Amino acid sequence: MKDVIIACDFGSPAEALAFLDKFSGCSSKPFVKIGMELYYSAGPSIVREIKARGHRIFLDLKLHDIPNTVRKTMKVLSALDVDMTNVHAAGTVDMMKAALEGLTREDGTRPLLIAVTQLTSTSEERMRSELLIDCDMQGTIAKYAENAKIAGLDGVVCSPLEAGMIKERCGSEFIAVTPGIRFADSAADDQVRITTPARAREIGSDFIVVGRPITAAADPVAAYERCVKEFLED
Repeated sequence: MKDVIIACDFGSPAEALAFLDKFSGCSSKPFVKIGMELYYSAGPSIVREIKARGHRIFLDLKLHDIPNTVRKTMKVLSALDVDMTNVHAAGTVDMMKAALEGLTREDGTRPLLIAVTQLTSTSEERMRSELLIDCDMQGTIAKYAENAKIAGLDGVVCSPLEAGMIKERCGSEFIAVTPGIRFADSAADDQVRITTPARAREIGSDFIVVGRPITAAADPVAAYERCVKEFLED
């Protein structure tokens, strides 16, 4: 279970759908991430439209609230028939358990549920000085991942640099979804903890989330195919 997920971080449904139109001739439709910008702009209708086009969807809203609110919200999101969604692990084990409960349908089916550990834009210095977390980055991420496993989640979002460590701590079946992916010849932009698709595969990533190196490319389809090749085939 490995794949490349394209981050469709667009501000309007028209932009997102025009981008996805570029892949209409592809043999298989890319797995896509719908994040806060697009979801808050277009609402549930954009999820239904992209799903109807045959794409698998990672709904990336990073829920973080009291357990009861998260449980009820996940019950609503479960009806959208996405393939993966997430919470923030900082919300505690109880909140993650509530999320899982809300996401699980009456027939026992549900999307994959993962937890964000630390954002790839967060450095250890900022984590310590601004968030007052008195632990190193790897220790914090390992603990958040362990909490997610205790809560029954399927995996975590982490930087590719921590994927191998999380597999060691939580087992090979525990999913590592890793943003912060850049081609060797790409700019880092605002990401701090990054690596290439090939290196992410070697370290242990199950899914890589790739945004601007594909969406801002002169030829997005070619960039996507390059990413798939580097991550899945080389």
